[in-house]
Amino acid sequence: MAEGVLSPGVNLEAFSQAIAAIQALRSSVTRVFDCLKDGMRNKETLEGREKGFVATFQESLHSVSRDLGELERLSNLVGKPSENHPLHNSGLLSLDPVQDKTPLYSQLLQAYKWSNKLQYHAGLASGLLNQQSLKRSANQMGVSAKRRPKAQPTTLVLPPQYVDDVINRIDRMFPEMSIQLSRPNGTSAMLLVTLGKVLKVIVVMRSLFIDRTIVKGYNENVYTEDGKLDIWSKSNYQVFQKVTDHATTALLHYQLPQMPDVVVRSFMTWLRSYIKLFQAPCQRCGKFLQDGLPPTWRDFRTLEAFHDTCRQ
Repeated sequence: MAEGVLSPGVNLEAFSQAIAAIQALRSSVTRVFDCLKDGMRNKETLEGREKGFVATFQESLHSVSRDLGELERLSNLVGKPSENHPLHNSGLLSLDPVQDKTPLYSQLLQAYKWSNKLQYHAGLASGLLNQQSLKRSANQMGVSAKRRPKAQPTTLVLPPQYVDDVINRIDRMFPEMSIQLSRPNGTSAMLLVTLGKVLKVIVVMRSLFIDRTIVKGYNENVYTEDGKLDIWSKSNYQVFQKVTDHATTALLHYQLPQMPDVVVRSFMTWLRSYIKLFQAPCQRCGKFLQDGLPPTWRDFRTLEAFHDTCRQ
């Protein structure tokens, strides 16, 4: 029996007698089944065998009834265990005969004690904190919330004319960059940005919010067979695939939902820094090529060129 299972309220002497009574009851039940198994034997006549079987079977049943009554009497003398740890049916784990190998009940009891201690100390801490006077009460917070100006709601749907004006202003800002705007699927805009004779960029926009960018070489085809912009095919060149990945990272960096026009202008300014993609050396190692690729990374603040491994 595991340590801590029996409580001071248990009568140990009656408990040991109850264990002996259980053993006697098990022996009586075993004799009943043995009697049924053996059947009518050791008698010459059929009538004698029947009488002998009935007598033996009745005696076995009387023994079972007597041992069961004794066990019920002792169970009332054992006493009730302490209710300090009401673990319900988990107490049956203490009856495991391999307690040394799987001490589930003792571990569960220890965890329950720690849980009670934690709840007790948490209650004490809560009482001490409630006694302290906080600088900001609920009423004060409510007043400050009323005085605070409300943020202007932003919308993802802007008039197409406003989007056209923003794109036209950005187009005039960079002479070496040409922007063609189209709306093949309703109000959503798609831009074909041509940067000198270096690269072309397909920009998919939802109002003034950029959803997707694909960078391809200047001589690569950017249209599908039906004459629409191909927004799914990647570039055939590894260098422009790298620039596409960096452009996607830039979209995550330039985020200002309250001022989407500033985001588009900042992204186009960053994109314009690739005008010298094959001419600018890496600012870290000073080389033009590394693993056969030019510096494809542009810093978001300084717009300086770095190789993908040198920027870290």
